[in-house]
Amino acid sequence: FVVQDHVAAAALAADKMVELIGGAGEVAIIAHDNTSRTGIDRVAGFTDRINAEYPDVTIVDTQYGGGDHLRSTDLAKAIIQANPDLKGFFGANEGSIIGVLNAAVELGRDDLVIIGYDSGQQQLEAIRSGLEAGAITQDPIGIGYKCVEAAYKAVQGETLEKFIDTGFHWFDATNIDD
Repeated sequence: FVVQDHVAAAALAADKMVELIGGAGEVAIIAHDNTSRTGIDRVAGFTDRINAEYPDVTIVDTQYGGGDHLRSTDLAKAIIQANPDLKGFFGANEGSIIGVLNAAVELGRDDLVIIGYDSGQQQLEAIRSGLEAGAITQDPIGIGYKCVEAAYKAVQGETLEKFIDTGFHWFDATNIDD
């Protein structure tokens, strides 16, 4: 199984969130679903890290928008309106984070620390503009490399690990062009 460690990646997003909100406050999550491995692992990685390491941070809500940016926008707006002291928002995939960004703009909440996942054009623009603090991205070169490497080793009769981590990256305004 050649894949990114989504739990570890989302835990890094939680660490970044806590750092950027000053170590305390309310945050929320919009994810794509609670049935796919990525949906489950990304929410668990973020939530478990917050609960285990940061007692002064509260996750006030976790919602699932199906990866649809319009549905995620509506969910994020409802969370923001219900939690006026909200400091941060984590979007666990491209559609989710676009919804969060839309909600923040529509409600004039440019004070929120917004952290995303993936690296589509809208996110890149939001990070460059300062609306989004940063995001976790998969490593497509690492995925391809590790897959080919594993296939070659398998053909050669070598024993493979059951889980081969392809890596991930944190990017923000300081390294977005790297």
